[in-house]
Amino acid sequence: MKARIGIGTMLVTLLAVSVFALTGCGSSTTGTTGGETSATTEAPAQEGGALNVAGSDTMVNLSQAWAEAYAEVNPNAMVTVKGGGSGNGIAALINKTVEIANSSREIKEEEVTQAEAAGVTPVSTEVARDGLAVIVNTANKVADISKDDLGKVYRGEITNWKELGGADAPIVLLGRDSSSGTYGFVQDEVVGKDKLYAKSMRNMQSTQAIVDETAKNPNAIGYVGLGYESASVKPLTVDGVASTVETVLDASYPLSRPLIMISNGEPTGLAAAYLQWILGPDGQKIVADQGFVPLTQ
Repeated sequence: MKARIGIGTMLVTLLAVSVFALTGCGSSTTGTTGGETSATTEAPAQEGGALNVAGSDTMVNLSQAWAEAYAEVNPNAMVTVKGGGSGNGIAALINKTVEIANSSREIKEEEVTQAEAAGVTPVSTEVARDGLAVIVNTANKVADISKDDLGKVYRGEITNWKELGGADAPIVLLGRDSSSGTYGFVQDEVVGKDKLYAKSMRNMQSTQAIVDETAKNPNAIGYVGLGYESASVKPLTVDGVASTVETVLDASYPLSRPLIMISNGEPTGLAAAYLQWILGPDGQKIVADQGFVPLTQ
């Protein structure tokens, strides 16, 4: 499944599967609309060269795993992966210092405008799905939070765990820095587009830092991609729904989102071959192995 983002003042997302134009490689990608099916039917092309990928911290481990596996499939290609956050990755794409930006949010309209000014045409490909997990310390007795209350927590309107049925203790808010796509997703979906995060929130430099601090702090709450859930922290259900592969795919989990890779124009050459492989069985198996949600089951 591919999501196209067109240039201009309107952001257009197409959730139909497209066929990559792979001149001379003899490969194809097939699928159905609605995001249910996308499968590579032939071996990936042996396109050589270097490909620089940067962006989403949520996707960095997944992206690194893809790059390492692809090196075995196509030894003529070298894929370099960096994190730094979705915003930084998109900025690098606009500056033409990377060929692909990883993003855990859709590109913003103002970023499309900046890209146009720089002669860049951002084209997005959805490569996996994610459920944003809300995590607390394993000693915390709270098991569920409503999406509405989560917004109040991150706006600083609820500040004590007893207001959520927990202990009489202050809530320690953990979140990402503003360059993070996850920060932007929570802003839009939880805090509110016209609202502000609580000033008390600690802006952590990485998703793993949120996991580590939550594991140590009995009063902490944080948000991470599904692939970062671990036994060291406790995920809360949101509106009574757990973040699982099934609830993300059927959209019953209220904090589901796409993970996307953005290129300058229609992917060609090595970029097209790499994305085709990621959307195929081997690439999607790695999505599941890394704890995220494949586009196909």
